[in-house]
Amino acid sequence: MTTNQPSSVATIAADAGLGIVFAAGLAFTAYMLMDSWGGNSWLFNCLVGVALSLAALARRIDRLWTTAVGLGVAALAILVSSLAELPQEPGPVAALALAVLVGSAIRTLSAGRAGTIAAAGIAVVTGAWLSGGLTSVTLFHTVSLVAAVAVGLRLRLLDIQLDAAHNPR
Repeated sequence: MTTNQPSSVATIAADAGLGIVFAAGLAFTAYMLMDSWGGNSWLFNCLVGVALSLAALARRIDRLWTTAVGLGVAALAILVSSLAELPQEPGPVAALALAVLVGSAIRTLSAGRAGTIAAAGIAVVTGAWLSGGLTSVTLFHTVSLVAAVAVGLRLRLLDIQLDAAHNPR
């Protein structure tokens, strides 16, 4: 398995679509936070979402480091938002971007590194729960991470099966 895949039209289109989803989600979340929390409460959430979205869109450059950076940003965002009494992190877009990073890493990295990434993802979700309890934010983050792990593992197994079918030993 390789961590870098060649860009195809489908890959570029999928990433463009993902970028549109990220941008629309960030705009919607910012609007909702302006309406509910007021002031500049949306700004930190938007910055975290942008950082994680960019990492997710750059994941093909280096799956390990983009995912590690994404997990670190999410963990730091949980701490900062909790201490500064800002809206809970990671927000929906950041959680979705983190799910993309984690699922992609689990699919492509070595088994040991994939396991470490999955464990780190669970630690970040646990941190979100500890910082805010059961909220729609923690529920979405949990569901998206579980889905990322499941999809990443399933695609990893399919890749192994396809490789075995095309390269019998």
